[in-house]
Amino acid sequence: MLGTIATGKIIDQNTDAYFVQIEGITYELKRKEIAQEEKLVVGAEVRGFIYDNKQHNREMTQFLPHVQADQYGWGKVTDVKFGLGVFIDIGLPDKDVVLSGDDLPFDKTHWPQKDDQLLVHLITDAKDRIWAELADENIFEQLAAHFPADMKNKDVFATVYSSREVGAFVITSQYYLGFVHASQMEAPLRVGQQFKGRVIGTSQYGRLNLSSLPRAFEEIDDDAQMILMSLRRKQTKTLPFSDKSAASEIKNYFGISKSAFKRALGHLLKADYIAEDKTAGTISLINDPEDNEHE
Repeated sequence: MLGTIATGKIIDQNTDAYFVQIEGITYELKRKEIAQEEKLVVGAEVRGFIYDNKQHNREMTQFLPHVQADQYGWGKVTDVKFGLGVFIDIGLPDKDVVLSGDDLPFDKTHWPQKDDQLLVHLITDAKDRIWAELADENIFEQLAAHFPADMKNKDVFATVYSSREVGAFVITSQYYLGFVHASQMEAPLRVGQQFKGRVIGTSQYGRLNLSSLPRAFEEIDDDAQMILMSLRRKQTKTLPFSDKSAASEIKNYFGISKSAFKRALGHLLKADYIAEDKTAGTISLINDPEDNEHE
């Protein structure tokens, strides 16, 4: 059966390949696909992974794919065809396997995109066609590791394995299970998407609650970041500048124009990170976003 490791008898050879017969069907074993050290000869038995390539020719390889019927592995999405499904690279030289669209969310905005990562294994249908099948919740629970207690506000790198209307179920690079509620996303996270998030809590189901939204200080532009950094360096957390300061003084100290300074100042004031004393002509740091992120 295709998609399995099988043993057959070598019935012929040429300069490029051996031809292996299994249950009356002939498979081509290219010489470059031989991994064993023992020399192959006509009449000998040989073992390898059997499949049909992109041209639907029967092939054998001794370089086993990292995804098999009884072996889950991460595969990279190579193409998406909405009428069929997504194509996944599992390590075969001339074939990508298809994950059926029937196994993906109804909302196609939640479908994987090229280069996304999916945890799959192989199945073979009654017509001897090889398909990829997504790992289900039970598989991820078996793979999951216990996360430490001090994860709050830690950054994590995660991959989505299930995307639903309420949110996305994910597994981190440390194999911690997590959940991202829809309110904690800038845009819906799709199946297979990899992203950087942060831990905002834990759930009663033993998962990390994550957010994929940027941290507050990451939303501030470079000019505002520079002003914040300048304020942090002062013992008093105060600088003798305001929106009334001379353009030349702003340029000499910050290296930016007065209009850029005023725009950055406005963002910081609106976010309630600084206070401005127009009478004294000063700005002061009153609510450092970096401190808030580590509470």
